[in-house]
Amino acid sequence: MCVGLPARVVNIKDGMALVDASGARRQVSAELIDELDPGDYVMVHAGVAIAKITADDEEETDALLEEL
Repeated sequence: MCVGLPARVVNIKDGMALVDASGARRQVSAELIDELDPGDYVMVHAGVAIAKITADDEEETDALLEEL
């Protein structure tokens, strides 16, 4: 099973996005997602933003991960 982590996009430059995942910031590839803006939420897997998600999705995923 693969696990993706939700993160908020802080900024984007040259196909890379700086994301914030519960306070941890890192650079990930944003090449797979069209129309990504700072403030958007994404699901990150293996250093790649794989899907754009809603803020509600992010909150639900964080709550589920906390339970684990």
